[in-house]
Amino acid sequence: MTTPTVPTVGVEEEFLLLDPAGGRPVPAAPEVLRRTGQSRGLQHELMRYQIEAVTAVCTGLGEVRDQLWTMRNRLSGAAAREGCRLVASGVSPYTNPGLAWVTDDPRYRELARRFPVQTALSGTCACHVHVAVPSRDEGVRVLAGIRPWLAPLLALSVNSPISEGRPSGWHSRRYTMVSRWPTGRPPGRWRDARHYEDVVRALIRQGAAMDERSVYFFARLSPRYPTVELRVADVCPDVDTAVLLTGLFRALVTTVLRSPRITSCRTTHMRGSLTAAARSGLGGRGFVAGSEPVVAPYAQVERLMAYTRDALDESGDRDMVGRCLALLVERGTGAERQLRQWEIDGSPAAFTQALARATLTAPAGDARSWPVHRGALTRRRRSRAVHRS
Repeated sequence: MTTPTVPTVGVEEEFLLLDPAGGRPVPAAPEVLRRTGQSRGLQHELMRYQIEAVTAVCTGLGEVRDQLWTMRNRLSGAAAREGCRLVASGVSPYTNPGLAWVTDDPRYRELARRFPVQTALSGTCACHVHVAVPSRDEGVRVLAGIRPWLAPLLALSVNSPISEGRPSGWHSRRYTMVSRWPTGRPPGRWRDARHYEDVVRALIRQGAAMDERSVYFFARLSPRYPTVELRVADVCPDVDTAVLLTGLFRALVTTVLRSPRITSCRTTHMRGSLTAAARSGLGGRGFVAGSEPVVAPYAQVERLMAYTRDALDESGDRDMVGRCLALLVERGTGAERQLRQWEIDGSPAAFTQALARATLTAPAGDARSWPVHRGALTRRRRSRAVHRS
C-alpha cells in the first residue's frame, strides 16, 4: 500500500420483500430468485422474505453504482411479478415473523437452534462494504484505526426507524437488534492477525458464535475474502447513499493503512457514540470523536471527509463522494425520509409503496452533471442549531 494502487471494493445489500397492501413480509425469496434466472450476485438470505445482492470486485465507484442499480432493478421487477415489493429498509416496518420463515439451509437452521432469540430478530437488512487489504495483519491494524469513525458511518446510513407498526424511537432499530448477538459489538484493538484469530476461536469455543462467519463484529476481517468488512450500516435507501458509504469507507481504510499511527478511541466512548448515532442519526446532539469532547454529527462527517481527503483525491472519488453527500443532505437520511413519510401517510399500503419507490430512486449519474452544494453540511448544521434555539 506504499504504491499509488487504490484498493478494490465490493458491496453486499440486503432487501425485504413486503406485501404492497399490508406491509407484511412475504416469504417469496425462492420464487423471486427463480424469476431473475438465478442471476449472478443475487442470492437468498437468512429469512425467506430477504434477498441479498452482491457486486463483483470493483475498482471504481462508477462500477459499484451501476451494478447496485442494475441488481435493484432486476430484483424489483421479479418481486413485482410475484406480487410483492422490494424494499431497502433495515427492519420490517410492521411485523416480524420470528423463526417461522428461516431459509431452508442447514447452516441457518443450526444458527436458529443455537441462538433462537437472536435469530428470530435477525430478519434485518444491512449494507456490507468490503475493501481489499494487503494482509490480515494489516487488516487488523485497519480495524483498530477505523474504530473512531464507525459512528459517523452508521449515522449516514440509518434507515430503520419504524418497527412493529410505529416509530421505534431509534433511527436505526436494526442496530439495537444486531447488538443482541453475543458478538454484535465494535472491533477491538488486537495486536496482529494471530491475536484476532485467537479471539475468534475463543468465541466459537465458548459458544458465543457458531463459526467464523457468525462472528458479527461491526467491522471484521472477512472470513472468505482478503478484505476488511464494514457491517454496522443499515441497508441504504438508495444507490447514491450506498455509493457514498462505499467511497468513504474505502478512503478511510486507505488512509489508515498509510498512517504512521492509529488514533486512539476508548471503547466506552465508541459504544456511546454508536448508540447516539443509532438513536438520532445525523440529527442528534452529537457523539464523541476519539478522546475529544462531544462533536456534532455533521461536524464529525466533515472531519471524516477531511481525514480521508488525500485518499479520495488519489482514487478519483472525491467529486462523486462529495456530491453523494450533498444529495443525502438534501434528501435526508433514510430514517428521516421514512419518518417524514410516516407523518404524511403511515398506512401500510402508502408507506410500503413509498419505501419501494425510494429503493428505486435513480442514481444521479455522472458526477460531472450533478449540482455542487459546497458547505451543505455546515449550512444544515447551522439551520438545525437556529431551529433548536
